[in-house]
Amino acid sequence: MTPLQKLRIVEAYRESGAFVAVTGDGVNDAPALRSANIGVAMGSGTDVAKDTASLIVTDDDFASIVAGIEEGRYAYDNVRKVVYLLITTGFAEVLLFMLALIMGLPLPLLAVQLLWLNLVTNGIQDVALAFERGEPGVMNRPPRRPEEGFFNRLMIEETLLAGTIIALVTVGTWYWLLSNGWDEFAARNLIVLLMVLFENFHVFNCRSEYRSAFRVPISSNYLLIAGVIAAQGIHILALYIPILRDVLQLQPVSPVEWLALLVLASSVVVVMEIFKAVRRHRPPGHQIGYGVGRASPR
Repeated sequence: MTPLQKLRIVEAYRESGAFVAVTGDGVNDAPALRSANIGVAMGSGTDVAKDTASLIVTDDDFASIVAGIEEGRYAYDNVRKVVYLLITTGFAEVLLFMLALIMGLPLPLLAVQLLWLNLVTNGIQDVALAFERGEPGVMNRPPRRPEEGFFNRLMIEETLLAGTIIALVTVGTWYWLLSNGWDEFAARNLIVLLMVLFENFHVFNCRSEYRSAFRVPISSNYLLIAGVIAAQGIHILALYIPILRDVLQLQPVSPVEWLALLVLASSVVVVMEIFKAVRRHRPPGHQIGYGVGRASPR
């Protein structure tokens, strides 16, 4: 087969809508390697092939390509999980402020408290979440469509739903506290703790976009458990350390108040579990998102 024939085959596949990977090791493979979406050169191949390709298999073992794809999917999933966590909490905070303003309520959080939530308590958890092990069955998913954006329909749905629940419960609690005679300082202190607890709970939703949070083994990421404990522990310390308490405008809470907020914060897990269960029972044609549907015959 001539280099031109190889090139025409690749171009024909691409024109038909296929996403093409080409392996090769010789000079005559260079045009096809360059034209393909992904050119894969063998480590023992010519310098021309390796310079042209986007990926080099140093051990000449095709199984290494499969292993690389698997690790790539793990990494992509973990990036999505971290982004999902961060965007959800950010969206919830924006919506919380908008609802408070619409309802004519005082701002539920101070600027320094927002920084505390985003940089300290949530910052610890998102780093730990990045070390999540790969989910089983990741290689049974069909490839993502090349035109599919990072924020596909599944992530948008889950982000909007989780963020809305967090915001609604929080603004409802803020309204109830103020309506029942709580002063802004005391009420805002509980709202900050409620947001921390929401972050502690929601990080477990983010461990999988598809599976129930209760079906993801704790043993797959002990670092995350430590991160959640650390995030909650740091906030509890801030309630009692004078300098942090004064800067963040916090005060200690009673066990009863902490337990009540814990129950409220668990609502985000309940809602997302219902969403995932409904989604799993949709007919195959109605499933949306990465990893669903049938693979291309090619």
